[in-house]
Amino acid sequence: MKILAVQNRMGIGDMVIFLPFIEAIARKYACPVSLLVKENSKASKLLNKNPNISEIIILDRDNKSIKGRHDGIGGALKLINDLKKYKFDKVFIFNSSLRFNLISKLARIKEIYQYPLFEKKNQHIIQAAQTFLKKELNIDVPSNPIISIGTNQIKQAKSKYEILNNQLNILLGIGGSGETKRIPSKIYIKFMQLCSEKYDCRFFLATGTKNEEQEILKEILNSKFQSKCLALDQLDLIDILPIIKNCKISVCNDSSFSHLSAALEIPTIVLMSDTPLL
Repeated sequence: MKILAVQNRMGIGDMVIFLPFIEAIARKYACPVSLLVKENSKASKLLNKNPNISEIIILDRDNKSIKGRHDGIGGALKLINDLKKYKFDKVFIFNSSLRFNLISKLARIKEIYQYPLFEKKNQHIIQAAQTFLKKELNIDVPSNPIISIGTNQIKQAKSKYEILNNQLNILLGIGGSGETKRIPSKIYIKFMQLCSEKYDCRFFLATGTKNEEQEILKEILNSKFQSKCLALDQLDLIDILPIIKNCKISVCNDSSFSHLSAALEIPTIVLMSDTPLL
């Protein structure tokens, strides 16, 4: 049996949120599932060794800077042809889009399961997925994504980056794609000061490469805690994950790193600014 799951939301955080639901489908049918996802979900790096995922297909559309291969009517036709080659038996579409419904039909997928059409407004990201799988497969799926990292990867990261057991290793998720999600550097520096008064700490600074994120990183690195910090912004996600796994606690704004650290089963504190609750 060949099964496709469509998760077209952008970003790492959304990919992590949907992971339990995709894995539940694989367990239900006792076979790994193929994923149709966007490149910036980083699914190919997050899930490259996940036994519940057979293949990752990149959905190339909705990129603001360039026209994607799957944009527009012509892009839809290309996506139809791409999916036809796999000869999927079933598809689970985690959205209410008529576009993906029609694409699946024209790709000759026999069984199509999807959220109710045209009900995107005010759709709760987790509850909608739970209701969907309860209705279609009669399974209850808790929202507890887990990302597994190999023991050797964890040990190698510990050795390479000189992560010591006698220090309190803390992940600080200081970046954020949205302006309203970012927390000022002075808040993190104050937290670092308070922690350092009682513990021998080392701080791993996780952020993206946007100018606003880099400014926060620069301000922290210019503080008196520079020698206790390791910036992760130039590392590949595959290399960052085992570093996070070596941390004792994570303090992040509402960004992808809060989802990643929680899924890696690291105690995670999320700093909310004016981000709306789910």
